[in-house]
Amino acid sequence: MKKSKEFGGPSEPITLNIANRLFAQKDYDFRQNFLSLVKQDYGAAFEPIDFTVNPAAAAQHINKWVANETRDKIRDLVPVDALNKLTRLVLANALYLKAPWADAFSEKTTQPELFHIRGSAPVNVPMMRKTARFGYVKREGLTAVSVPYVGNDLQFLVLLPDEINGLHALESKLTAEVLAQCSRLEAQDVDLRLPKFKLEPPTIALAENLQALGMKSAFDIPRGSANFDKMAPRKPNDYLYISNVFHKTFIAVDEKGTEAAAATAVVMMRATAIRGPKPPPIEVKVDRPFIYAIQHVPSGVCLFLGRVTDPR
Repeated sequence: MKKSKEFGGPSEPITLNIANRLFAQKDYDFRQNFLSLVKQDYGAAFEPIDFTVNPAAAAQHINKWVANETRDKIRDLVPVDALNKLTRLVLANALYLKAPWADAFSEKTTQPELFHIRGSAPVNVPMMRKTARFGYVKREGLTAVSVPYVGNDLQFLVLLPDEINGLHALESKLTAEVLAQCSRLEAQDVDLRLPKFKLEPPTIALAENLQALGMKSAFDIPRGSANFDKMAPRKPNDYLYISNVFHKTFIAVDEKGTEAAAATAVVMMRATAIRGPKPPPIEVKVDRPFIYAIQHVPSGVCLFLGRVTDPR
């Protein structure tokens, strides 16, 4: 089911849209309890679809739904050749966010400045600049700065390593606790230089990554180990397993704010045999690879979390 929330100023509200949908093989023997639970607790509409006749057309149909839910920012989430006649269920999740800054950057102050692409060679990129009260903390190995969106319930968080090539070390120390602690940074006068960027990476297939993290039986490794009996009756030669998980993101950060989208699709197959004097502003120049998060301030939850190694 589609959920949307608008908050902040009446002229330029934040728009957040979260949508879930199950695209399931029509006439397949899914348990009614499973379908009822998904509808009631997870807001996921159930849409019968026929993968057996034209899997490519089914993929296009799912991709069209994802594109519509993400304001056309996420296209072609599911590769056309990812589905086949044995596909029985695709779980799709789409998230779209458009958030203006609480106080916009001036386009007049954006100028080309050096950014160390992937922690090495410096290249000129459009760099925004603003001096204002931003959340700020300096820790061992990193600087954290938060820029509020309108309404102050959401913020853009930057985690900047001290070293030009320090992104890997920073990521290795990153925890949910660290992110939560950054949800309410003390406001200080900061002279912030932040690159404009737009990231549109291709669809990422996550099956191998999830298996490497230990999620194996869901992918039917070893063969016969997948057990989704509570979703559909499990038979020796007819049972569900996850064949792949696809994820795709879009994010654009400019002087006005942020537009971001993400989508995930889980494809399941049917197996047949398988204070004091006012100090000067603190200068923070984001000129090297960094971690970013779009964070819900009251809860500390991150709606988006990623890295920027090349803002071009």
